[in-house]
Amino acid sequence: MLLTGAEILIKSLIDEGVETIFGYPGGAVLNIYDELYKYKDKINHILTCHEQAAAHAADGYSRATGKVGVCIATSGPGATNLVTGIATAYMDSIPIVAITGNVPKSLLGKDSFQEVDISGITMPITKHNYIVKNVEDLQRIIKDAFYIAQEGRPGPVLIDIPKDITANKGVYKSLITRERCKDKNILNEEAIAEVIQYINDSKRPFIYAGGGIVSSEATDELITFAEKINAPVSTSLMCTSAFPFDHSLYTGMIGMHGTKASNVAATKCDLLITLGARFSDRVISNQNHIKNAKIIHIDIDPAEINKNVKVDSYIVGDLKDVLNRLIPVIDEKKNKEWLDFIDSIKEKKTFKEDDCNELTPELLFNKLNNLNDGNFIITTEVGQHQMWAAQYFNCRNRRSFLSSGGLGTMGYGLGAAIGAQIGSPNKRVFNIAGDGSFGMNCNELATVVKNKLPIVTIILNNNSLGMVRQWQMLFYDGRYSETTLNRETDYVKLAEAFGARGFRVIEKSELDYVLNQAISSKEPVLIDYVINCDKKVFPMVAPGAPINQIISEEDINNN
Repeated sequence: MLLTGAEILIKSLIDEGVETIFGYPGGAVLNIYDELYKYKDKINHILTCHEQAAAHAADGYSRATGKVGVCIATSGPGATNLVTGIATAYMDSIPIVAITGNVPKSLLGKDSFQEVDISGITMPITKHNYIVKNVEDLQRIIKDAFYIAQEGRPGPVLIDIPKDITANKGVYKSLITRERCKDKNILNEEAIAEVIQYINDSKRPFIYAGGGIVSSEATDELITFAEKINAPVSTSLMCTSAFPFDHSLYTGMIGMHGTKASNVAATKCDLLITLGARFSDRVISNQNHIKNAKIIHIDIDPAEINKNVKVDSYIVGDLKDVLNRLIPVIDEKKNKEWLDFIDSIKEKKTFKEDDCNELTPELLFNKLNNLNDGNFIITTEVGQHQMWAAQYFNCRNRRSFLSSGGLGTMGYGLGAAIGAQIGSPNKRVFNIAGDGSFGMNCNELATVVKNKLPIVTIILNNNSLGMVRQWQMLFYDGRYSETTLNRETDYVKLAEAFGARGFRVIEKSELDYVLNQAISSKEPVLIDYVINCDKKVFPMVAPGAPINQIISEEDINNN
């Protein structure tokens, strides 16, 4: 069948099961958008206000559903506006396919209008990228792109298509979908035997679980594995929601803003079992901090082994496969003394509303926890509010906490919320924002309203760039350089201007009513939740310090 490149593209996307695309049209992709118009009964296109939000929406869609997210932009600035979203997906190993238009082949390399070498620009932040030079290659490239985005360690793939390729005609035919082999894990038997021996010999095992657990859909296996060896479990930010928050073995988040139990356990264990995590500098990056433990690292990406921390034993492979291989053959353990010690340092969550005289993050998330019936998805921007959400919100279902971990992208949350809500229409999506981050993407409220998405955005409004201000207080003697915003923005009026409902909460007595109104509403809602600018995120570990050297709020109050 002879079709234009644009037709081949759209049909190929349908073949890959794509139902939604997030994007923004322009001259170089007009042929593609003309075909999208013809196929609008099969592919839902969400027009964002800015291409960066299209990339974040594709990312959020993928994180919430486990599918590949797809975004599209025109050449030049349209393509470069995708870059931050692509980098965000790359750092967090999220499978998206980004499609960009470009000038016709004859104009490439001539500084033509709206021409940019997007393939060169994105080479360091994609698993792979393509410039389509022949329409006959387009169908194969699309199929390969979806395969590469998902196989092994997931990540973004970019396809750059010159405009004449979308107009030229080529043969469209049935192609066999390549099965994801996960490298068919020719698992190293010696490595497996060695890991088993380390686990069986350990008296104080401790699990540090990362985003690989989510990517490999290995939550059930992680629970079974942890219960069999009775090992406490900590999670990275990327693994939040992948282990039950109320499980007796769960110690909470690990790292700079991790719990005391997680951070101390990492330094007291005799075996650190790292699953699908990369030893980020915000978690554990100094070998000396965990020098008393043997370290096992299981990851699908061989490049991560011994990159940041030298390990004693490792297995390269898909976590679901590896854990299913280990569970039947490892010894069952009790570890009573070790678990008793962990329980003794766990900080019990005991929040009493009557003890709270002002609006605080704890109060907000306690209310949300009480209202959550297991149907909530949380997206976050980046900053103090992000850490408070990770610390205080009790995720009751998998893939329910979406946050920019590796890149720390302010402006991520609202775009991601759009993607999550489109991908999970029966869930209630909350975007947790700070007033600083919200200013970077508030225009996407127009997208939310236009598409009648019942997203609730909650701005923890402290009139400052809170996380940077916190560092300035702790490490720069309180020199608050450009972190006090002093903006006169009325977020309630702003929400109403976009067509959303707006509420402001400045008193405790208002909160229940506002949250109930927001949750019962079928339309977009924004809540301006006003908090003190001096509220800090604790516990905290100073950059470069051992993770068990924990700064608490009491430490600050006592200098």
